[in-house]
Amino acid sequence: MAKATTVKIGPEIDEKLYREFSRIAKENGQSQRFLLEKAIRHYIQFVVPSQRTVRPEVMAHFRRSTEKNRELHRFLAR
Repeated sequence: MAKATTVKIGPEIDEKLYREFSRIAKENGQSQRFLLEKAIRHYIQFVVPSQRTVRPEVMAHFRRSTEKNRELHRFLAR
C-alpha cells in the first residue's frame, strides 16, 4: 500500500488551547498529529456541511417575509 502524501504546517494558535490539546493527546496516548488530523477531518465532514445547509422552514419563512415586505423594500431602496 502506498504511503499517504503529507504536508508540513505550522499554524500559530492560542497558547492555552495548545496546552489543553497537548494534554489531551498525551492523556489518550495519541500523537498531536493524529489528534489534529481527527479534528480537521471531523470539521470537514460534519461542521462545514451543516454551515452550508439552510433548513427548508427557514427558507420558506424568508420567502414569505420577502414577499410580504416587497413594497417596503422598494420604498427603502429609493
